[in-house]
Amino acid sequence: MQPLIFDCDGTLADTMPLHWEAWQTITGKYSIHFPEHRFYALGGVPSRDILKILAGEQDRQDINPVNIALEKEVAYLKLLPQVGPIEPVVTIARENRGKVPMAVASGGSRKAIYQVLDHLGIREWFGAIVTHEDVVNQKPAPDIFLEAARRLGVDPIRCRAFEDTDLGMAAIRAAGMDAVDVRTLR
Repeated sequence: MQPLIFDCDGTLADTMPLHWEAWQTITGKYSIHFPEHRFYALGGVPSRDILKILAGEQDRQDINPVNIALEKEVAYLKLLPQVGPIEPVVTIARENRGKVPMAVASGGSRKAIYQVLDHLGIREWFGAIVTHEDVVNQKPAPDIFLEAARRLGVDPIRCRAFEDTDLGMAAIRAAGMDAVDVRTLR
């Protein structure tokens, strides 16, 4: 059986609407233009990197992307009790738990991803959890998926990975893995 690697936000956990809510709070506070379609297009990109992009595009040298990203995470974590599983994907993980090596590869922060997985009661299912802090190059680069395979001790080419964004799908394909677009499972 193939080792399995899962993105978290929007793949295992139904967090994207809550991330959007937190983004609205923070971008409103700082008068940063960030339309919803752009939010979804940048799914999987760490918040600090999104803020760097937006600051550059909007000529906003007055904002600190790292500090504002931390504020956004605080706003998001307040919404954590509302997070639910994406059942079709969690069912796949549940059915393969203990049978094949499994990992999480997420562009989120370690703190947030651990809290989401703990909230869902599934963190212990995964032999490795890789977040944006663990790699230099973010999605669509393959690094996060390659690191997850490395930590599992498996050949990336043998892996099947699950994602909910175009950037994430590109990262999986660049890693040479079998890609499953969970948007087709929902």
